[in-house]
Amino acid sequence: MADIAMTPPSAGQKELGVRTASYIAATRRKQMYSGILLLIFVLMMMSGFRIAEERNAGDFLPGLRQFFSFPSEVVSEGWANRANIPGYVAQFFPSLVETVNIAAVSTLIGALAAALVGLLASRGLARWPRLIPVFRRLLDAMRAIPEIVIALLLIYILGGGPVPAMIAIAFHTTGALGKMFSEVAENADQKPVEGLTSVGATWGQKMWLGVIPQVAPDWLSYVLQRFEVNVRASAILGFVGSGGIGYDLKIAMQWGGGKYDQVVAIFLMLFLTIVVIDQLSSRYRQKLVKGS
Repeated sequence: MADIAMTPPSAGQKELGVRTASYIAATRRKQMYSGILLLIFVLMMMSGFRIAEERNAGDFLPGLRQFFSFPSEVVSEGWANRANIPGYVAQFFPSLVETVNIAAVSTLIGALAAALVGLLASRGLARWPRLIPVFRRLLDAMRAIPEIVIALLLIYILGGGPVPAMIAIAFHTTGALGKMFSEVAENADQKPVEGLTSVGATWGQKMWLGVIPQVAPDWLSYVLQRFEVNVRASAILGFVGSGGIGYDLKIAMQWGGGKYDQVVAIFLMLFLTIVVIDQLSSRYRQKLVKGS
């Protein structure tokens, strides 16, 4: 027994010990770096809060006591005039349809543009491989510019209405979906593309017959998810004069007290619309991805 106890560790045990010590050291380093980053983030938040508080027109902390004053006023007036809400729902329903139409058309246009640009930005599939960085930066730029900035610029040029909102949302949708489409396409099986290349197929034929059938379920899933986002974006852009139910909401809120029952009706319509779209898109996304 003494001989067994005094037996020196084998090479495998030494290697295991070295690996364990290395893993523990790496874990501690990671924890230390995470702690430092968290501390930096907290300090930046505190510094930013102090600057914002100094430049704030009113006091932020004292104003927190009044945070729920406006919502409670809106809800109480809406409840007191709840009998008028069905009539307002009928009144604002065409505007809601306009908002959904803006989101649907912009999603369709953005998805078609994203499919083309996304394929041109995909490694191993691009028509012009040297231009892949150009198309990727283009998608980055389209994602970086908020819809409201584009809409404000287009409203200045084209005037108010649904067209600026549609173009703005489609522009941003192209950048957002193009990146996801490209990532999915890069993971597609290359064998069908190679087979089509061997028989002399054009680039468009290779994409249409060899790539798109593979990526279509994931692409459609992303499109449905983006449609939900675009409905909300379309409603928000109504505040800057792009039409739809967002514009009616802006007018109702500008009138102040006495019109808050309209605000409640519009919020209820938006909420129910988002819930319905979310449920339908989630259901169809599951069918597309899982095939069930």
